Amino acid sequence: MDLDSALRISAAGMQAQATRLRVVAENLANRDSTGPAPGADPYRRKTVTFGNRLDRSLGVEMVQIRRIGTAPGDFPQLHDPSHPAADAAGYVKRPNVDSLVEMMDMREAQRSYSANLAVLETTRGMLTRTIEALR
Repeated sequence: MDLDSALRISAAGMQAQATRLRVVAENLANRDSTGPAPGADPYRRKTVTFGNRLDRSLGVEMVQIRRIGTAPGDFPQLHDPSHPAADAAGYVKRPNVDSLVEMMDMREAQRSYSANLAVLETTRGMLTRTIEALR
């Protein structure tokens, strides 16, 4: 594998993790939102699914975002009859976003992004030293 391939693979990994971080940020930003009308469903947590993609020009598989979906499951309910989004029984549906899970996803994405960045920087340094040696 040449150094150009390593740069492209690292960049693909960084792009995938950046998308994952964007989704985590969206989930955290909406963790306190409610439905637009009484009894309506609130924000549903988004999930990221990764997949492999064959880059025929490089002859290697690279990571890609296969799908941004939504998490299944019930919405937690809070009894608050005075809330504008409360249903007839006084319950408000809350988003199915768990801050702890989102923070763990964020840390994992950050570590993966950092690892890909380190590979990119090392590869760039190798290219620079090679060019200097050829002068």
